[in-house]
Amino acid sequence: MRVVVVGGGIVGLATARVLARERGDDVVLLEKEPRLALHQTARNSGVVHAGIYYEPGSLKARLCRRGVALLRGFCRAHEIPYDACGKLVVALDESELPRLNRLEQRARANGVPGLRRLDAVQLRDVEPHAAGVAALHSPETAITDFRAVALALADELRACGGVVRTGAEVVRVCPGRSARAAAVVELAGGEELRADRVVVCAGLHADRLARRSGEDAAPRIVPFRGEYWALAPERRSLVRGLIYPVPDPALPFLGVHLTRTVDGSVLIGPNAVLAVAREGAARRAAGGRDLAETLAWAGTWRLLRRHWRAGAGELRRSLSKRAFVAAAQRYVPELQPADAVPAPSGVRAQAVDRDGALVDDFRIGGDGRVAWIRNAPSPGATSSLAIAEEIVSRLDPQA
Repeated sequence: MRVVVVGGGIVGLATARVLARERGDDVVLLEKEPRLALHQTARNSGVVHAGIYYEPGSLKARLCRRGVALLRGFCRAHEIPYDACGKLVVALDESELPRLNRLEQRARANGVPGLRRLDAVQLRDVEPHAAGVAALHSPETAITDFRAVALALADELRACGGVVRTGAEVVRVCPGRSARAAAVVELAGGEELRADRVVVCAGLHADRLARRSGEDAAPRIVPFRGEYWALAPERRSLVRGLIYPVPDPALPFLGVHLTRTVDGSVLIGPNAVLAVAREGAARRAAGGRDLAETLAWAGTWRLLRRHWRAGAGELRRSLSKRAFVAAAQRYVPELQPADAVPAPSGVRAQAVDRDGALVDDFRIGGDGRVAWIRNAPSPGATSSLAIAEEIVSRLDPQA
């Protein structure tokens, strides 16, 4: 069976690899950029999540736990750095304890391994410079290099006979009229490819490609730029692993945290501000069309009205280094603005429904002939190998 996979990020590459290696399909992967895995896969903190946050029974919960096991084995097999440095989720004061309790219940329901509840003294045994009254410790939360994982997936795909084409922008997918009719994948420039099955993992452009192909306009991708600072090398000893706040379920994102990376850096962030361009990781990126499209979506305005206070705080941190660092300083009091140096930013593809609700879970759709990945935010990279299995299980194998 011939399968075309659209998108050369980590989820598309993982899916193409499963199709070629385990099903023996004739696979062609198409990526519009000149190189693979340049956007969300390469521009993130590198955290391998253990499954603490996700609604029990959700796709995120199930595929995250499965994905960790697959990813750990893959990294070991390919000698890719994988460091189980551990994570603390810290309650700063008594008012945050009820939320920490609920988070602990969720994490235990999801089977997060080695989870421990720590008091104020115990949390400083794990992170000596951290402050708080209690914490959850996830010792198997890890860090890795997701772009290295993606490139290794591409190597395996090629070794199985798969074809990887970069500089190949897909503009439309036209499903066949019957289970046996070939789908047509249209590329910029007029080229057409015929395929028995198609998988679309288009990330930041998932909604655009879906709409051009006759799929539902919702959910729409609303891009958020995540900005980071990093600790100066001489101050990296302030953080041993990962230090996170207790998430507020009323807010759309986790909040500023501190993250050690496999190259030894320590990131502060990200915040989350509305991006003017879908591929606009740089603060001064131009994106007139992208911004106009974002603001034309009714769900964007409903989202902004619902979370305007949180959005104002994110914008303030974006404009002020002192305010940004102060958010992290609550967890590591010794941290000072002078300790932070600029670090690269990234753009998150966040799907938003018409009512302004953030799509929380992974959203995988299709009819067995064409599979659409309409939402795969964090822990998308962690879960990528398990998401690939899920996608392939939903494809009709009968050509």
